[in-house]
Amino acid sequence: MPQFAANLSMLYPEFEFLDRFEAAAKDGFKAVEYLFPYAFEAREIAVRLKANGLQQVLFNAPPGDWDGGERGLACLPGREAEFRAGIGKALDYAAALDCPRIHVMAGLLPVGTEREALYPTYVSQLRWAAQEAARHGVDVLIEPINTRDIPRFFLNRQDHAHKVVEDVGASSLKVQMDLYHCQIVEGDLAMKLRHYLPTGNVGHIQIAGVPQRNEPDVGELNYPYLFALLDELGYEGWVGCEYRPRAGMQPGGTSAGLGWLRPYL
Repeated sequence: MPQFAANLSMLYPEFEFLDRFEAAAKDGFKAVEYLFPYAFEAREIAVRLKANGLQQVLFNAPPGDWDGGERGLACLPGREAEFRAGIGKALDYAAALDCPRIHVMAGLLPVGTEREALYPTYVSQLRWAAQEAARHGVDVLIEPINTRDIPRFFLNRQDHAHKVVEDVGASSLKVQMDLYHCQIVEGDLAMKLRHYLPTGNVGHIQIAGVPQRNEPDVGELNYPYLFALLDELGYEGWVGCEYRPRAGMQPGGTSAGLGWLRPYL
């Protein structure tokens, strides 16, 4: 049976961030993930994790100027020092939160630049990050993201991500397989799972309904079938619930939409 982690950047928007840990635990989650912890001291988050019996299973490395529109630095020539400082900061948080994996966003293609021109920088930066993370017992994850949600994002396809893992050649580099993004870009999810999970290079899975990124029981995907397939394939990792509750900011809205989850708890 899949293990589900609440994505606290999207779920429980009716609560302040630090209060979302308790809300998730009350709904039966045993683990959490989110985008970024850096607005808070690591010890503040560690207290919330311990008080609510939660595991921290994933967060993102610093992405550059997020508010200014940046979505990662890994592929950008000239930003190497900033990227590496960000990895150092992420690893400090990972140690404090006992988190075994960090997601490194690839970044946006500058206008007029071809992906091939940035590929050597991307591979070089990931190789350094994976080696550094391995020294701390942490995996680095890369995630293909659809260009409808993030136009010009560098990494969009599963085959491209797995080729990057092959070219980097580090066992601590894995693919974060978000089924929402994969469905929008490629589809054929069952065959993608059958193909890539046996390689051992998928380090984390995320879910959301398609096309509106709401609860997974709404939209075009048959998630009960896909969850059963994960069991069939022996997937033992976490499944991150990275979706926007349909009820939005309404009190209790996230919890009210968790009917799909209860059979799996």
